[in-house]
Amino acid sequence: MISPAIFYGWLAENKIEFFSGVPDSLLKDICAYITDHSPRKNHIIAANEGNAVALAAGYHLATGKIPLVYMQNSGIGNAVNPLLSLVDKNVYNIPLMLMIGWRGEPGVKDEPQHVTQGEVTPALLDAIQIPYTILEMDEDNAREQIHIAVSQVNQSGVPHALVIRKGTFEKYTIQSKKEVSHELTRESVVYQILEKLSGDDVLVSTTGKTSREVFECREAMGHPHHSDFLTVGSMGHSSQIALGIALSKPGKRVVCLDGDGAMLMHMGGMAITGSMAPANYIHIVINNSAHESVGGQPTAGSEIDMVAIAKACGYKSATSVSSSEELDKAWKAINKDSCPAFIEVKVRPGSRDDLGRPTIKPVDNKKDFMSNLES
Repeated sequence: MISPAIFYGWLAENKIEFFSGVPDSLLKDICAYITDHSPRKNHIIAANEGNAVALAAGYHLATGKIPLVYMQNSGIGNAVNPLLSLVDKNVYNIPLMLMIGWRGEPGVKDEPQHVTQGEVTPALLDAIQIPYTILEMDEDNAREQIHIAVSQVNQSGVPHALVIRKGTFEKYTIQSKKEVSHELTRESVVYQILEKLSGDDVLVSTTGKTSREVFECREAMGHPHHSDFLTVGSMGHSSQIALGIALSKPGKRVVCLDGDGAMLMHMGGMAITGSMAPANYIHIVINNSAHESVGGQPTAGSEIDMVAIAKACGYKSATSVSSSEELDKAWKAINKDSCPAFIEVKVRPGSRDDLGRPTIKPVDNKKDFMSNLES
């Protein structure tokens, strides 16, 4: 295993001192170290991976230096556009290093949403003509790999990817977490929302721990799961899945249970929701100001006015709450004339240590959910 401090030092040796990306569980230790040891202007946790590539390109244009962009391999899709139409050798030939967490590596047990992504990661990098190095866990070999990769980037101007396997980095706990002291937890909010849903309502929950908690709360309450679509992957897209359902099933009330990081990743979806104005749509963002599922890296959730954004996007009503009583009041105020409705629920980070995962397969969740919609 590689010490994050030593790895960070290797990057400094190669004059890499600007970092941007979206956190990943396989990269959480090195990303936490970067957060603690880089100036804020030199480490930007981006809304999505394409934004990170663009930020890195801007940094290179201003400084002439090589930046590093990090992401989970599932984020490659968000980055393809600027990788091929901005930094590519046939366009602006902008050099940068990529650091990609290899979720779903063949032969390594992982969740269903990572399996295919893991299988195709090397071929996908080949297809977009990004040379890559699978980083070794031996420190001497890894240091040499990085020196060679940076040298190639300097010579060619072509991006190079460091592909990171599970367990590559030693554990490091972030020291510079934002202090969030709200009374509510995400799981308590999930319970409260589920208790308010009628048998005809349907729920779409975002990726990460939110969907895991929805599943476990249903189990604890003795409820069936056929009313819930658990978006185990596709970060940032649950609100538009919910919108597609709401528009197609106007007689069903559709609730999207979203997260701050996911909402920020593809915030343009809110404008589409507002413009379509479904009278049966409720968008709830549980805001803990952190990418908690992948290491607790901070988001911009505590620094923006989500209510103002929702109103500007055309939601008929929008409010922010931070207590059970306020959430009850906001929920009771919702009717068809106030939809699409938006509720931001401010919570503190944290989850149970024994939080499990859904025990039903995604495809079975889909079948049960569709059968329920048809009934």
